[in-house]
Amino acid sequence: MQEHFDDEYVRMAQAQGYRSRAVFKLSEIQDKDQVIKAGMNIIDLGAAPGGWSQFARPLIGKSNKLVALDILPMEPLEGVDFIQGDFREAEVLDKLYQVLKDAPINLVMSDMAPNMSGNNSIDQPRAIYLGELALDTAKSVLAKNGSFLVKLFQGEGFENFHREVQQSFSKVVVRKPKASRPRSNEVYILAKGFK
Repeated sequence: MQEHFDDEYVRMAQAQGYRSRAVFKLSEIQDKDQVIKAGMNIIDLGAAPGGWSQFARPLIGKSNKLVALDILPMEPLEGVDFIQGDFREAEVLDKLYQVLKDAPINLVMSDMAPNMSGNNSIDQPRAIYLGELALDTAKSVLAKNGSFLVKLFQGEGFENFHREVQQSFSKVVVRKPKASRPRSNEVYILAKGFK
């Protein structure tokens, strides 16, 4: 716990009014890859506490949609439609489609991670599974040439997942932002040009 409070990114997030340190991971990817652009509609999976939505909202323009989904509650954010529930459930997906009102989705982003048990043989398959769910969602909602950004952990199943993403997108890169803790095997797969 002390590591968390000593963390420079935690302190920066608090100082800048962001909801989580994860915002700096997205910010760094944004600086390098311009994944978020004005005029985009975005779905943020596993959004709580809302740092990524908070960062992305001002970049896309007032009339564009940003829909955040999470099974956990999230404090409201101006200009963000929040749906609480499990996006694997038809009812939650129906809500999502109602909110979107046929707006084309240009980016699906997911910073989801399983509750870590510390046992890699349990945690890694769970993390890959969440990545698969995010990819399935992206494939079902993205407009042509849309983008997909997903958190994963390097380890068993990572290469297969990476190849699967490459089949659906024209450009795929792996990013390890400085804000990711150095000892963590967390990386982000950024895919552009949905086919």
